[in-house]
Amino acid sequence: MVAEKKPFYEQSVEEVVAQLGSNLEDGLDPDTAAKRLAENGPNQLTGQKQSTLLEKFFDQFKDLMIVVLLVAALVSVFVGEGADALIILAVVILNAVFGVFQEAKAEEAIASLQKMSAPNANVRRDGQVMTIPASQIVVGDIVLLEAGDVVPADMRLIESASLQIEESALTGESLPVNKVATVIDKEDLPLGDRVNMAYMNANVTHGRGGGVVVATGMQTEVGKIAGMLDTAKTTKTPLQESLNQLSKTLTGLILVIAVVIFVVGMLRSTGTGSLSHRLVDMLLTAISLAVAAIPEGLPAIVTVTLALGTTRLAKRHALMRKLPAVETLGATQIIGSDKTGTLTQNKMTVEKYYVDQTLAPASQPLTGTGLVLGDIMLLNNDSQIKADGEKLGDPTETALITFNETQGRDIQQILADNPRLAEVPFDSERKLMSTVHKWQDQYVITVKGAPDELLERATKMLVKGQEEPLTANAKKAILQVNEDMAKQALRVLAFAYRKVATLPEELTSPAVEKDLTFVGLIGMIDPERVGVAQAVAEAKEAGIRTLMITGDHKITAEAIARRLGILDDQQGEEAIITGAELDALSDEAYRKQVGQYSVYARVAPEHKVRIVRAWQDKNKVVAMTGDGVNDAPALKTADIGIAMGITGTEVSKGASDMILADDNFATIVNAVDEGRKVFSNIQKAIQYLLSANLGEVLALFMMTILGWNILAPVQILWINLVTDTFPAIALGVEPGEPGIMKQKPRGRSSSFMAGGLGTAIIYQGLLEGGITLFVYWLALTFPEHAGSAAIHADALTMAFATLGLIQLFHAFNSKSIHQSLFTINPFKNKLFNLSILLSATLLAITILVPAFNGVFHVTNLDWHQWAIVLIAAFSIIPIVEIIKWVQRRTMK
Repeated sequence: MVAEKKPFYEQSVEEVVAQLGSNLEDGLDPDTAAKRLAENGPNQLTGQKQSTLLEKFFDQFKDLMIVVLLVAALVSVFVGEGADALIILAVVILNAVFGVFQEAKAEEAIASLQKMSAPNANVRRDGQVMTIPASQIVVGDIVLLEAGDVVPADMRLIESASLQIEESALTGESLPVNKVATVIDKEDLPLGDRVNMAYMNANVTHGRGGGVVVATGMQTEVGKIAGMLDTAKTTKTPLQESLNQLSKTLTGLILVIAVVIFVVGMLRSTGTGSLSHRLVDMLLTAISLAVAAIPEGLPAIVTVTLALGTTRLAKRHALMRKLPAVETLGATQIIGSDKTGTLTQNKMTVEKYYVDQTLAPASQPLTGTGLVLGDIMLLNNDSQIKADGEKLGDPTETALITFNETQGRDIQQILADNPRLAEVPFDSERKLMSTVHKWQDQYVITVKGAPDELLERATKMLVKGQEEPLTANAKKAILQVNEDMAKQALRVLAFAYRKVATLPEELTSPAVEKDLTFVGLIGMIDPERVGVAQAVAEAKEAGIRTLMITGDHKITAEAIARRLGILDDQQGEEAIITGAELDALSDEAYRKQVGQYSVYARVAPEHKVRIVRAWQDKNKVVAMTGDGVNDAPALKTADIGIAMGITGTEVSKGASDMILADDNFATIVNAVDEGRKVFSNIQKAIQYLLSANLGEVLALFMMTILGWNILAPVQILWINLVTDTFPAIALGVEPGEPGIMKQKPRGRSSSFMAGGLGTAIIYQGLLEGGITLFVYWLALTFPEHAGSAAIHADALTMAFATLGLIQLFHAFNSKSIHQSLFTINPFKNKLFNLSILLSATLLAITILVPAFNGVFHVTNLDWHQWAIVLIAAFSIIPIVEIIKWVQRRTMK
């Protein structure tokens, strides 16, 4: 991009053309264009090199929990437990494949931006107008624009004939912008106010014009966004941080357990054999115990739980692009939402009309003067209605047609009865548009535009079907209504007419727009989406703060924010800040004041990223919603980026973690509810898994200390396989507990062990291990058979059965950390019921089927031995219920 003395919008056309070495009449010569193309490269967006599928696959193994499991697999091979190693490796590889599958399309933003670029452009080179590929455009090219074109590069406009350009994807402003070619003598204007500039990928909706290219490719405003997407750091989700913390804790504990077992075993075995033999035996025992302590199914269970969450969310119109984002929703504390197309409908709508000196809602039927007002809306209108009812044209004008449709008017008949014969097009300087129509045996001129400009040209007003003089007081009253509606962020248009006997000889403003009869006003707005206000209120009840972040004007942003409840009656101007005001604040000052602001107006893409990061610096989990190109950097920077599926650009979707299929902000609240359920269910699975593993470790540890026969590795492996996997996965689809959306968000710093989970895992693991040891002791103390071998075989089998079954009974306890099992319908989850039956069956056949007895080192049990096992295993439920009851009493 050519270095500029001052912004291009502050320079005259002649200054810009001279600075860029171009020529207004002839454009660039071919040699200059070719030289600049070689120096600066094609007019295309570039991105960082994308990682291959193989690289993505290996990236999945950088997680600490996965590393611990891989080490455990190697140790298992070393100690001769090949089956254990194969199972662990299978789990890890499956988890990695699933991760790659979910994230294969995570870097589509730059490609989407490239697809949006104009394929061809009309330029003037060497005095000739020619069509060239947009990629061949260079700085200094003279580009011609007309309705329907996509702006191929950033340019300073050199001419404008009723030119209007829709820039909402870049600026967030819902209406097309009237463009001019004159100098704007103001400093530090936001993009949306630089009306003599046109930006790459914007759409020309009306008129024609031309401009000189000032930036191409990555130097354009859209290119800067592409660069921000490339450099935006991907933040770790709360789930990833919690799992990393859990992995570190488990790794430390496992190492401690292994060392303790090794030392204690060596001390107890003193004098029982050679030192080398004892060293090997105790080293293998310690390592085997450490491997058994690892919840190898946890990554897979977390992945499956998240995957099931994505399926449920899809049914609720929320499509997840990245698995961990499901849980991140539940931790969200701040939602920063774009206004246009997200909180609002991105569709101008007539909300009020003013006739006969009375303001009425748009729902009130048109009568008398109101019908005349409706006629002028239709006649003074360039929109087209296709055969299928689709409306083409300026959003303001299509809104006028829609208003008449809702009033039940025969639009085609009105247009046919009053054919247009001539017009004076809209001009941004006079802010009016006029049309001339055949009317009965004479002609009628219709005028619409800015109220103050139209009233200057009006001498009469229509009141209840009669033309009356437009007095100073009447004009003052009309302007007051205009001001009142403007304060409500309504875009106000005035309408008037003049009957003439003959067609005007001159189609100029002075000749046509005079002696007008004022008919009325209409107020229109891009209204809020249905259900959004309720969603904002529900989010607030859930402890989530909603921010409006928009490129639109301050008064419009404030009005919509108040209607939605983002701003309440106690919040005044101090809760609203513009992009220019934000620029004036240092990062330190802004971080201190960030909690003060709920509405951001006239902001640029870099502002949105700054807002997200300021909240993240306060350790908040931030979600950002949006649908435009301008939202993409903030969507990628946020903890969870949420794009609109219908109105959203491909760029915003590519940068997001979640896409709303119905474009409904209210769907986010449903997604938060699902995210909280997912986290709660992962907590339940972790409670179940870790308490079970703790029980196993305690039983094995005490058996080693007491010199008892230790459960065989195959027994531990089988218990882990059949009792861990199925019930834990089933806990992942538990129904949500009541009141989950009335709790405060857990935030980023909260760990899996918060809310009493850590305490529950410890005391429940101790109970499982203690009860198992009690059964083993009971079998040794009151044997059923004679002989040491038979007694120990019975005791070991009963301990094996008890340790497995107690975990299955304990799975019911894991349905809630504090609530009683009997208040949450323990059998509601059919998948859970089936998983318990399947696991119990797989555990029982090792004892009941003689063919498996030798494989699993067990023996057959008598009915009363089974009774002891079942009673002991079931006892975990009443014991835990009593402890929960005490906890609930003490928490009150």
